[in-house]
Amino acid sequence: MQLNDFLQSRQQISVTTGNVGAIHDNKPTEADSSRLNENGESFADILAKANDGVQFSGHAMRRIESRHIDVIANSKLERLNRGVELAASKGSNDALVLVDSTAFVVSVKNNKVITTMAGADLQGSVFTNIDSTIIM
Repeated sequence: MQLNDFLQSRQQISVTTGNVGAIHDNKPTEADSSRLNENGESFADILAKANDGVQFSGHAMRRIESRHIDVIANSKLERLNRGVELAASKGSNDALVLVDSTAFVVSVKNNKVITTMAGADLQGSVFTNIDSTIIM
């Protein structure tokens, strides 16, 4: 399954409810299973395979999923990696990398995306604690 297909299938999220006070054994639940593809891989697993460059924090992964950001389209991931390399070559520690209409806040020294947002979410946004901006 291609990453784009997986991202499209993530729009069909099942919701389960239960007793909050219940004791959980570590068996996968139906909700956990719905987060895996037919090969038993999570979104994070698939993205890690597709990307040899920058890594994504758990927070960034949740933002990509919840905001339905396609990081594969238009070679966005490749351009993000080039932007991070450029920031590193200039001595940046924390950078805002803009790729088309998607913003990635990246810890350059750790080679990790901290968070991401796209489209209308960018309107009125203020990015702090960065030392550089790279437009790709």
